[in-house]
Amino acid sequence: MEYILLGVFVVATIGGYFLINNVPSLLHTPLMSGMNALSGVSVIGALVAVSVVLKANNSVFAVLIGAIAIIAAMVNVVAGFTVTDRMLKMFARKGIKHE
Repeated sequence: MEYILLGVFVVATIGGYFLINNVPSLLHTPLMSGMNALSGVSVIGALVAVSVVLKANNSVFAVLIGAIAIIAAMVNVVAGFTVTDRMLKMFARKGIKHE
């Protein structure tokens, strides 16, 4: 079971890398701001995958891979919101303070 989850993780990582590499730089930030909600879904998916593996067996390897998946998904969510916030500050009017 854990090898299937590891395979899904590896394929998703490689697919995501090639997908993001093919996006033009002008579209990257607006697309990233729109994808923050889907990044939250990847956090939930990582949590569910870890819980399934923990119910099946308490493998240290599975817990380690699950923890890496959860951390990577959370970094993706936080970085997406940070970049979106910085982008919005660039377009704010000069006299208005952005919260």
